[in-house]
Amino acid sequence: MEQSIFRNVLQDEQRLPGAVLVSVFPKGQDPAPYEASLAELERLLETAGGEVFAKMVQVKDHPENATYIGSGKIKELASLCETGGVSLVVCDEELSPMQIKNLEDALGSDVRVIDRTMLILDIFALHASTADGKLQVELAQLKYSAPRLYGKGKELSRLGGGIGTRGPGETKLESDKRHLKERIRALEDQLEVLSKNRELQRKQREKSGIFRVAIAGYTNAGKSTLLNALTGAGVKEKDELFATLDPTTRRYTLPSGNEILLTDTVGFIRNLPHHLVKAFRSTLEEVALCDGILVVVDSSDPESDAQLKVTTDLLCELGAASKPTLYVLNKCDKTDSAVIPFLGREGAGKIVRISAVTGEGVPLLLEKIEEMVSGGKHTVKLLLPTTAMGVLAQLYEEAVVKEVEYTPDGAEVCAVVDDRLYGKLKAYIQQ
Repeated sequence: MEQSIFRNVLQDEQRLPGAVLVSVFPKGQDPAPYEASLAELERLLETAGGEVFAKMVQVKDHPENATYIGSGKIKELASLCETGGVSLVVCDEELSPMQIKNLEDALGSDVRVIDRTMLILDIFALHASTADGKLQVELAQLKYSAPRLYGKGKELSRLGGGIGTRGPGETKLESDKRHLKERIRALEDQLEVLSKNRELQRKQREKSGIFRVAIAGYTNAGKSTLLNALTGAGVKEKDELFATLDPTTRRYTLPSGNEILLTDTVGFIRNLPHHLVKAFRSTLEEVALCDGILVVVDSSDPESDAQLKVTTDLLCELGAASKPTLYVLNKCDKTDSAVIPFLGREGAGKIVRISAVTGEGVPLLLEKIEEMVSGGKHTVKLLLPTTAMGVLAQLYEEAVVKEVEYTPDGAEVCAVVDDRLYGKLKAYIQQ
């Protein structure tokens, strides 16, 4: 098997002394969301194993096309890096290849410049554990980083350990475009095979008739903690961003005896570029293909309202906005807040306050899930005469047939049907 030109390079002993975070705040606009984004960038850096040496903000009408920040700020940044021995600069917006090249040329050969997306990909590389996840990360890194590596104008064939370098191996990316394209094609082929396997698994789940619930939400909202609390899944729990990258599905039996499938999904985050959503669609599509969604919100976070808006926007983009949804305000043991302004009054009946750690509110959450599962679904016993055997074929196509017993006069059938079929089958339903 061809060795990947991207590999994980995790060398904690070579941890950088610190990094400078850089952001441009548009002049005349409310700085609050940009401050929150910069604070989140700091958490991303910490998750990747780094620490902040300094933060630099420039207030401008818009970022510079060639260098992201102005010439005066570049000089200030260069002096800061030299004084602090800083070798990493992280910008809070997606940079073009030219912006990266110009910034690195101005800052010197010892300073590496990356953007928010490259940092997120670095964390993905750190946390991917399944074959599917690792392939998706490698493919996303290749497609995103390759043009930026070509634009740097310096040797990158042997990159050391540290943030923003997890992945690139020892192949000369900038001089081997053919090899790069072949690797991308090979990865896409492998992911296509895995995608078909997942599709078969999903069809088997659909045939089982088990209601599928996706646990979605902003990164670090407590999704994995909730799944573990309910099912004992043993999914990694950590107070860091993107602790979960690969989806995990577990069966769970509700108090009524109904079985459901709960799936923990990768967390959302603000300013997630569209091409990253596309690259990880095979992971995110678990949300789009479920029957219901639990949107978990960290109610103790001051930015919870903005984070929920990011989540709902991404659910919309994934085609999951119309799914039955419950809003789970997690970490209620840390806050008295019970209202999310973004949801408005119409969302009040869909909100449950819980603590996945202490168990507070979980019984009510289970009641709400029971309502979600039973909504629009009916378990019925049907008596079909021999003249209506075509109905049985329709049930196999459009419902979940649990049991069939043939009699001299036809068939007795137990099935789970939706509202539409229930109305059509009333003449055959046994009371």
